[in-house]
Amino acid sequence: MKRRAFITLVSGAAAAWPLAAYAQQPAMPVIGFLSSRSPGESAGVVAAFRRGLGEAGLVEGRDLIIAFRWAEGRYDQLPALAADLVGLKVALLFAAGGPPSALAAKAATSTIPIVFSGSNDPVGVGLVASLNRPGGNVTGMSTFTSVLAAKRLELLKELVPAAAVMAYLINPSNPTAEFERKESAPAASSLGIQLRVLNASAEQELDAAFATLPSLRAEGLVVAPEPFFDSQRDRIVSLSARHSVPAI
Repeated sequence: MKRRAFITLVSGAAAAWPLAAYAQQPAMPVIGFLSSRSPGESAGVVAAFRRGLGEAGLVEGRDLIIAFRWAEGRYDQLPALAADLVGLKVALLFAAGGPPSALAAKAATSTIPIVFSGSNDPVGVGLVASLNRPGGNVTGMSTFTSVLAAKRLELLKELVPAAAVMAYLINPSNPTAEFERKESAPAASSLGIQLRVLNASAEQELDAAFATLPSLRAEGLVVAPEPFFDSQRDRIVSLSARHSVPAI
């Protein structure tokens, strides 16, 4: 073999070998990250998620890929986003941002492992069979914040002792809204407060809900702990100030 032909053959083989070797390696696993929130407000959560993976010896880009999907407060988009991640054949689906994303993930697959974060009453909303034996392909962490509904009313009553009517803002598209309603009603009755429930699941509905406060003669407002409301915290504070209503 001539010298030039030999060098060309060796160089070509050396250039092609890494690609062939890479093709023989198993595909890098993908973790699906589904959230009802937005990327901006979830920067701290994502950083903690990556830090937790690092503590387990897993580095993004080296050991796995994270596929992010954000609903940005629009819960009706979660089923399609969950289906998209299932279509990617993710190895695991992490559902962040409360029950809406967790329920969408559960509805999308019965085989891919699902881990949810911060879901209020996962048994009550139908995510797991029980706390000690979740069953199925779903597990995660519960916060049990609905039991604090009465405490929020009590605290607001202390701040506005003369208040006879208060409003309670919930997001009807969140399955935990009914728990909030049930927990707050007896507390309001024991405090001698008439409770007016307001619904909002979009920005314009927030404006409309606050616009009704004067006609309701509400002297205080409780905002339910909820991912969409968290993403609208600045707007809610501004609306509370504009309408001069104490809020918690």
